Amino acid sequence: MPSLSELYRYPLKSGRGEALQRSSVDGLGLNGDRRWMVVDADSGRFITQRLLPQMSQLSALYDGRGGLTLSAAGVEDLCVALPEPDQALRGVTVWRDSLRVPDAGDEAAAWLSALLGKSCRLVQVPDERTRQVDTAYAQPGDRVAFADGFPLLLIGQASLDDLSRRVGQPLSMLRFRPNLVVTGSEAYAEDSWKRIRIGEVEFDVAKGCSRCILTTVDPQTGERHAQREPLATLKTYRERDGDVYFGQNLLPRGVGELQVGMPVEVLE
Repeated sequence: MPSLSELYRYPLKSGRGEALQRSSVDGLGLNGDRRWMVVDADSGRFITQRLLPQMSQLSALYDGRGGLTLSAAGVEDLCVALPEPDQALRGVTVWRDSLRVPDAGDEAAAWLSALLGKSCRLVQVPDERTRQVDTAYAQPGDRVAFADGFPLLLIGQASLDDLSRRVGQPLSMLRFRPNLVVTGSEAYAEDSWKRIRIGEVEFDVAKGCSRCILTTVDPQTGERHAQREPLATLKTYRERDGDVYFGQNLLPRGVGELQVGMPVEVLE
């Protein structure tokens, strides 16, 4: 039976991933995942590694109370408290979604602006201000925080191994920013899954994850691959209707605890 081999949380959208051994999970995904985001100070539009690949070198650790500790090479760490859910609201945009969420204050904005070389703000999304998942793939009431479209992303280790073989070099799983990594299944087996169970929590497999230029950023160095790998190789065999797919987006159907080593039961 397949098993859960790795768990990752990304407290700050497009910041470094944090490896976990266990995590609680609810309708918004892993506890503390992508609840914070950097936005353009003027437009409020979200900023990611697509625009600023150096964000891959920015660490934002969740402190367990909802706040963050920001760190990066050459600068002093900054602790950022969880803002009040209805104060200092700022209009922001994530893809086609516009929402108003709390701003984390001038100190965090100055720290990030100096680090990234761009005027920006740090915002946080409370549970009651999250976004509706696209109802073409979800039910009314399914919510997502600041992740691109869905609460969770799953990738099979065998799928990455196959891609690494095709590219001709080992690839870090963190290029693809999954929350859940599964071993013990065949390459791309997750493409055919519709429902799975891990521990006491069931998940709907909503749709494949379409990939972009962000996958060409080396999470260790922040540099983009000159030949646009692994996206270039993925396009040769994983392209469909103009999009390139790798991994599966999940919708949790319950709450519970996930732990590395748990069996992954394919229900449908």
